[in-house]
Amino acid sequence: MKHDDEKATAIAARTALVLETNNLRGGAGLVQALASLKRVIAALTKQTLAPQSLAQWIITHDGFSAADCADIARLAGCPIDFVLIDAAHSYYEAKNLGFDRSDPRRCDYVAFCDADCAPAAQWLEQLLLPFAAPAATAPLAVAGRTSYSASVMGVALTSIDFMYFPGPLREGATVNFYANNVAFRRDVFDQYRYQELAGVYRAHCQVTGMRLQAAGIAIAYAVDAHTEHRLPDTRRELLKLRWMRGEDTVSLTPYLVRTHLPAHLQWLGNSGPIGPWCVMAMRLGYSLRALNRQDLPPLRGLRRPAAVALTIALSSIDTLGAVVRGFVAIVRRPADRGREALSYHRH
Repeated sequence: MKHDDEKATAIAARTALVLETNNLRGGAGLVQALASLKRVIAALTKQTLAPQSLAQWIITHDGFSAADCADIARLAGCPIDFVLIDAAHSYYEAKNLGFDRSDPRRCDYVAFCDADCAPAAQWLEQLLLPFAAPAATAPLAVAGRTSYSASVMGVALTSIDFMYFPGPLREGATVNFYANNVAFRRDVFDQYRYQELAGVYRAHCQVTGMRLQAAGIAIAYAVDAHTEHRLPDTRRELLKLRWMRGEDTVSLTPYLVRTHLPAHLQWLGNSGPIGPWCVMAMRLGYSLRALNRQDLPPLRGLRRPAAVALTIALSSIDTLGAVVRGFVAIVRRPADRGREALSYHRH
């Protein structure tokens, strides 16, 4: 264990940590966003791998004052590079801009986390440790495990939003990752950074995962690098999130079809609501099978059928969003959701 600690510390000394605050935009403004950010910073200071061991720590933000930034740096106990971004920048643009601030002379790796997530104590150590393998076997990208809470609602939503599928390129790989919990060798992210996808809310990381797989780049899956994603602050925002997740399926379907289906089924990629509906139907089957198989505490007694019912109900909202947007896309370009933000400030 001590040897692993030393190896992870050596990697951290060549790693930039990028923390974006896009998902704190919703709610009561900068005061609430600052309070939420400080809670996350306090959690990161309690990591088994100290923040001071990182080569660089970068935070993107919409307008914290110089005094606020100084308070955050004091709380972190180490220097932080703050990147001021325009409020018009999307979640993934913020990550790209944070990466651009990383120093290539000091940083061979870059790790990404979100300000609306609560990382486990060993999160950073477990996320970076795979990079310490011998050069011939060390991965170029590592995905940690993201989930919602262990409540019935959280388990149901985890089965929908945070599924990991085994990758064919190496043992222990995943074909997908989530941008709130992932690390890359710096040159790899520089080449495969997030692309702008018109009308897409949060599907960019899935598209990047498919691009990496097509390029023969395996994503190692670090199950113990766990972070818990907050749920939206209100039920209304939870329903809005479900709808937008469903809408994303319309833009994501052409990529899924090109990657996974034979030539005679490629028409599904541009089939209005038909292709997205098929994707949602298959996803529901995967979600139901994933219950009690997500490295969360198992659901016992009536909690399991309750989670099944919630998974079906929430997936139905997603599917309705996908089908409606599929019809809309036939006649006009759907509205751009990429810059919308919900509220994630609850403890």
